[in-house]
Amino acid sequence: MDLGSQRSGWAALCGILVLRSIAALADEPFRPAPGAFPPLEKAHTYQGELAFVDHANRRGSLRVQGHGVFRSTEPNPFAMLPYGMVRLHGAPADLRDIPLGTVLHVTAYLPPEPQFSSVPVLPVDNKERDANHRRGVGVFPAENHALLVEDEASHCQRTGRNWKLTEVSISEGQGTLVASLETAGEQTFGFDPSTRVWRGRERLTIAELIAEGSWPAEGRKSLGGRPVRLNLTWRPTPGGVFLRYHVADLWLDDASFALATAGQTAQHVAFMRSRWLPGRVDSVAYGKFGRARIAVTLFGGMDPSLYADFVVGAPALMNGVENTLKHTEAGSAGPSQMAVRGPIREVARLPGTPPPGSSGIRVTMETDLVTEGVRPGKNVRLRPASWPDVHLPREEYIDGHAGRLDERFPTPAIFPRY
Repeated sequence: MDLGSQRSGWAALCGILVLRSIAALADEPFRPAPGAFPPLEKAHTYQGELAFVDHANRRGSLRVQGHGVFRSTEPNPFAMLPYGMVRLHGAPADLRDIPLGTVLHVTAYLPPEPQFSSVPVLPVDNKERDANHRRGVGVFPAENHALLVEDEASHCQRTGRNWKLTEVSISEGQGTLVASLETAGEQTFGFDPSTRVWRGRERLTIAELIAEGSWPAEGRKSLGGRPVRLNLTWRPTPGGVFLRYHVADLWLDDASFALATAGQTAQHVAFMRSRWLPGRVDSVAYGKFGRARIAVTLFGGMDPSLYADFVVGAPALMNGVENTLKHTEAGSAGPSQMAVRGPIREVARLPGTPPPGSSGIRVTMETDLVTEGVRPGKNVRLRPASWPDVHLPREEYIDGHAGRLDERFPTPAIFPRY
């Protein structure tokens, strides 16, 4: 069985992300330029437990893993870059899809525009500072604007690595798993009856694994280095253990993980069809009497079926959005009421390998009206007219007639300062 063989085109494109971001240059303070996709070698990477999510503003808090006492570390806020990508179960996702407590891998940068940051702006060298002996160094990185947030299973799939189960130890239906990962060595994880075990099309319990003889009822058993996918959470551990991650999901074969990927993909496709695909305006070619051709590079990380719906000649809609990707000027009937609209004139794939954050696809549409939010360098959302015309919940758009500055640029005031 080769669980690493399912890497998609997106995964192949981003496969070098972690290796390059660990390079020496990653430790140098780097602030991305607004309107540009930043180089991977300048990114800072870390991991930790998802402790808070504000999905409408694409931000949250992560208890970052360091060398100190994990439970003593206060969660560090992060925000998604406009082109930032989220991955769950090997598929595109939204922050709202990820359960609190999930262990995530983050690839991030300093805020491109600190004055508009929706999370606290920290000293650029904060990841080098000691947060005291109980928490350690690096748990409050200033690089809190994320290019990529991904769960353990997605991270391992993208980097072509597998966890291999070495040994299981059980006492009264719960216990520990010893597993190894290339370049990371052997680690011990906890599990209990809440752990979800997946095999083929089945969801199994720990009791069922014991009943069929795969795992022992009591004591230890060698598992022979079986390759698996797993997702991790954190919970307080008895016995004075400062940090032991807990197995939330364990996929025993390719088929079971493929089902999880397909399910998450379907959920995200339906979600994006109601929220529209984000992108950045490259250029606006003005014509007569208000007409214009608007060229937009769509952001990356989406399922290919969404990009395929943009077809030359088909009508489309475009609306301005803020850095949080919240629709602006939504009006009383939703974004469709205020969006510019017109036919798609060109769908082109840009030359070369697109940088992470970009799809490499440029959509050009023609319209007889250009609103202020649709200007070069601005973030927008687009949808083919064939996608559902639905009304968004109030927290996901900005009413231009009654909007406030703190609604357009959510302040970090809700976050505590430790």
